[in-house]
Amino acid sequence: MRSFYFSKYDPRINEKSSFEKLFDLFTQLLTYTNGDYNEAIQWLTELDKEYKLTDDDYGIGDFIEDLKAKGYIDNNNPDGKIKITSKTEQSIRKKSLDEIFGKIKKTKQGNHQTFKAGTGDEINPETRPFQFGDTMEQIDFTASIRNAQVNHGIDGFRMHEDDLEIRETDFKAQTSTVLMIDISHSMILYGEDRITPAKKVAMALSELIKTKYPKDTLDILVFGNDAWTIEIKDLPYLEVGPYHTNTVAGLELAMELLRKRRNPNKQIFMITDGKPTCLKQGKNYYKNSFGIDRKILNRCMNLAAQCKKIKIPITTFMIASDPYLQKFVQEFTETNHGKAFFASLDNLGAFIFKDFESGRSKTLM
Repeated sequence: MRSFYFSKYDPRINEKSSFEKLFDLFTQLLTYTNGDYNEAIQWLTELDKEYKLTDDDYGIGDFIEDLKAKGYIDNNNPDGKIKITSKTEQSIRKKSLDEIFGKIKKTKQGNHQTFKAGTGDEINPETRPFQFGDTMEQIDFTASIRNAQVNHGIDGFRMHEDDLEIRETDFKAQTSTVLMIDISHSMILYGEDRITPAKKVAMALSELIKTKYPKDTLDILVFGNDAWTIEIKDLPYLEVGPYHTNTVAGLELAMELLRKRRNPNKQIFMITDGKPTCLKQGKNYYKNSFGIDRKILNRCMNLAAQCKKIKIPITTFMIASDPYLQKFVQEFTETNHGKAFFASLDNLGAFIFKDFESGRSKTLM
């Protein structure tokens, strides 16, 4: 007879250590302080004073010593300042991914399914009869030998062409994505922090691609008065500047980056909170922050049409709800035949990941 032993539940068994609890909060603070270690520790100390995060056995000083011992901070810098290490940068990305998308496992291939059979990456469970042109690698020898024994008996082994069964493989689509992040001044205006959620999404998306879709590529660019690329390791330090919104420069750079990618499936994700307000003409800037400027808007529409022509869909995530901004996004999206989401700061990540993951079941080209 099978028996069960019940013990008293102890909630402390899976409880995080004092270091882990503080580290979770510390990484959140680093995102808000643009990777500034000193400011993050200062905030953590103030929070500890107010909410009693530590006790007599483990304090902020112990936490800092553990950060050094575990390789999360480095004080051997030329300027003498304590800075976070690449290990901390990766931890921030992983925590952003867990926060937005949940835990995933690492795989060895790009994993966007297209459901088209042929010579691909993943074995298809279905088989079919041999056809002229099939390769030896496609033959299911176990099934083929079984067919030969059934059809011709087991006394004298013979295998004919009709006995052969083919097991096909499914293609896995590889996707090249450019993520555009608006860093114009409006991303922190009106008492609302819009840049931090955008950074979290970018860090989570980059970690998702590195762990689950390593054959995919992700380029990240920021745009204000101009546009430039940034590395994944730079994301925690990303700040808003005193910039206007040069969407044209961002789109031109995104198209240039995607032209260099060999993947047939390409897409642009754009996170912004406003309309385009800036153009660069030679060495000078044309700026207009009032209303919709058709001169600037028409350049954006031309680029949207060019992207449509070369089959690069643009998905715009507008984190603002002004009616005239929605009208701009609608016109821009119709020109490109892309998609648009009017997302709040709370659900921005869910929108982007849902759209990115939808590429697993279709081919963009």
